[in-house]
Amino acid sequence: MSFTVGQKITFLHEQGEGKVIEILGVGKFKVEDDHGFERICLKSEIAPVYSNDYKINDTTIAGINEDETFSTSRKAQQTKHVGAGKQGFDVWEIDLHIESLTNSHSGWTNTDIVRKQLMELRSFVKRARAKRIRKLIVIHGVGTGVLKEEVREFFRDQEGVEAYDASYQEYGKGATAVEIRYNL
Repeated sequence: MSFTVGQKITFLHEQGEGKVIEILGVGKFKVEDDHGFERICLKSEIAPVYSNDYKINDTTIAGINEDETFSTSRKAQQTKHVGAGKQGFDVWEIDLHIESLTNSHSGWTNTDIVRKQLMELRSFVKRARAKRIRKLIVIHGVGTGVLKEEVREFFRDQEGVEAYDASYQEYGKGATAVEIRYNL
């Protein structure tokens, strides 16, 4: 994900927002927080804000900070091994529909939902990379396209990763295929 001067951001590991006021180098930014204080942030500590209702709450922060706290059975329900693809290697699939990720999302804002979905995506990709899985299918649905864009943005700056529309025959317009190349 790339940031530009003036871009509104949210902090991933704490509450609050800000804006990028200077790009200091690769993955390093000077940010003015919503209290007017300037600070240096790494790319991994911030996320872009695309709308006015993109807020993060205490529950979401706790979830981000405790990324691996979900039960194995819950992860097993959302992650599906779909077997070997045409290339002869394993393909993993994840359904990011919020109903697949949590038992209840009552009272959550759209931002809370997207945060949860992206947190699950990060955890899924981390597990896939640990197992050197070369192809992923990320089911994000069609909707307004916000989640699809966030998924594509997540993969855009990752080296050795190609993301593109998944098979229309299998998934319609609601999924992204991801291929990961590993160095030997």
